[in-house]
Amino acid sequence: MTDTSARLLNLLSLLQTPREWPGGELAERLQVTPRTIRRDIERLRDLGYPVEATRGPIGGYRLVAGTAMPPLLLDDEEAVAIAVGLRAAAGAAVEGVEEASVRALAKLVQVLPSRLRHRVGSLGAATVRLDAGGPRVDPETLTVLASAVAARERIRFTYRAGWGRPDGAADETRRLVEPHRLVAAGRRWYLVAYDNERDDWRIFRVDRLRDPLPTGARVPPRELPAEDAAAYVARKLADLTTTYTAVVTLHAPIDRVSRWLTGPSDRLEPIDEHTCRLRASSESLDWLAVRLAMLGCDFEVHEPAALRDRLGALAARAAAAAASGGTEEPRG
Repeated sequence: MTDTSARLLNLLSLLQTPREWPGGELAERLQVTPRTIRRDIERLRDLGYPVEATRGPIGGYRLVAGTAMPPLLLDDEEAVAIAVGLRAAAGAAVEGVEEASVRALAKLVQVLPSRLRHRVGSLGAATVRLDAGGPRVDPETLTVLASAVAARERIRFTYRAGWGRPDGAADETRRLVEPHRLVAAGRRWYLVAYDNERDDWRIFRVDRLRDPLPTGARVPPRELPAEDAAAYVARKLADLTTTYTAVVTLHAPIDRVSRWLTGPSDRLEPIDEHTCRLRASSESLDWLAVRLAMLGCDFEVHEPAALRDRLGALAARAAAAAASGGTEEPRG
């Protein structure tokens, strides 16, 4: 590689960092004159790299977005990271991104040095994805939302609720919001936004959102009532989940039942040497009923009343099964 080619690559590598470079600093870094820097900048522009120059005492050069994507200059670790990310994106929850990821990965692997191609190939051969299913998101919708977040621009869209009307039709509303952040949670995407018509913060599942339309109205940033957008989504999702807390007296010593109760929400306190009090939480009353039935001791349910109903139904099914009088299946 000639000195000029090597210098151009080094210059391009500097310009790809997200900052503005004064000409004098570039000349000092590359150990050339400012005139040589200006000449090299023109060569990069001729090659299709959109290098912008600003004048003034704090002016300089920076690489901006252009109408076409020129070649990227990546170091070894960046190239491997992008290849791994593209492999992962081939099974992502964004609708249609798999094919684009495969095409981009094929182009990248084609120009990788053999040493990096081997690293990427070894990682791909040793990795298996578990497809968990779930909703797919339109990448164009994500792009529109992300642009509105970056521009702090109000946006309108149609939103389908998670429940329907009594006649079975989808419950859809038109929303006007100030988008704050997009949050990826597993195979689902959520938009955190301030709902102008409801005068409150909301989270929206992006796969239930359609026809997003930026309004052109820019708004000042609002303070989110949480540490960050991810924490806000986690808190809201937890609030949407119904949790049942059971309060039960167990007619057994606490040291005996403590060996059977190891759930994260289980709390035991002694009443006397023969009985103890249990507090346990779950999203399922059926699971609470089954756990209590498996303890092997007598107990009294104080709350919730619905848990006593579930235990009664469980006991009736067990009694019916015991009294069914069925014959054994023939062996052999």
